Amino acid sequence: MVSDRRSAYSRITQVAVHLPDGRQSARAIEDRLREHSPGVRVPVGLLSRLYGLEERVVAADGDVPSGLACHAVSRVLAQACLEPGEVDLLMFAAVSADVQEPANAHIVAARTGLSCPVFDVSNACNSVLNALEVADAFIRAGRYRRILIACGETLSRLSRWSLTPTTLRTGLASLTGGDMGAALLVEASPRPGIIAQTFMANSAGWPAATLFNPHHAPSGPSGLHIDSEKLLASFLGIDTRAAQWLKEQHTDPNELGLICLHQPSVPFVRTFCERLSIQPDTVVPTFHRTGNMGAATLPLQLAHAADQGRLRPGTQVVLFGMASGASGGVMLISW
Repeated sequence: MVSDRRSAYSRITQVAVHLPDGRQSARAIEDRLREHSPGVRVPVGLLSRLYGLEERVVAADGDVPSGLACHAVSRVLAQACLEPGEVDLLMFAAVSADVQEPANAHIVAARTGLSCPVFDVSNACNSVLNALEVADAFIRAGRYRRILIACGETLSRLSRWSLTPTTLRTGLASLTGGDMGAALLVEASPRPGIIAQTFMANSAGWPAATLFNPHHAPSGPSGLHIDSEKLLASFLGIDTRAAQWLKEQHTDPNELGLICLHQPSVPFVRTFCERLSIQPDTVVPTFHRTGNMGAATLPLQLAHAADQGRLRPGTQVVLFGMASGASGGVMLISW
């Protein structure tokens, strides 16, 4: 559907999440790791000390990424009082996927009754933020008026349980992933909602975190490998460029109502806030009770903020996205 040119802006009007009932404590994760990796010494409280993890959300065995996304999409449609036929475009944006062929967005659309065009957006943990960038461009160009972004993550299934003293360093972070579904509704608006944005990359850092496709790159290492030190180093420079961009926008994050930040660990959030002189209490903490939610992390924080009364019409928000690769993004929005 072509939009009315008088609606020159885009705005996020709804956010919804679906958190499965399953929970796995950090202690239970450590116990299972000891069972499957008898040659590795796993001190009690290791995941808490290194990552700040208390527990993570775990989906049921039969749940798949598209199914988790469908729960959130249905919730968003109900919140907006919309029928499936009133959506003009659906994008599926996540680290996780049911299938490589066709686009996972087709599965979500078929299960929720959507009949609009669909496609996937993939950029690791920045997938949702990049989907927002695409949605904003489409709506500003007059191509669509109402766009749904769906996300389903089952990152707990990337856990590597059989580790050795040699592989422990790159395998431990895989035990912190969580599972959930999320959805965002972006609509044409006469007032600015998505105000400004910038994206950047340090692609030389891509080897720091990898999940090779066993069908097309069979010689690559199996499973999720994360070298935390190299991954953190790959973001250096991206964070300072983000800070400089905010200065150019005449924006002080501490003066805004809310900051949402990708959260791969509690120490990462702490370090990021210190480097950008951000007050920690402006960030909605999620990692410690959910684990790393991948691309669903930012919608999760928006949903929590809404439940806490911190996200109201007119609230100014900055979204910070960080993803392996490495890539970064900053988006200023008005709710």
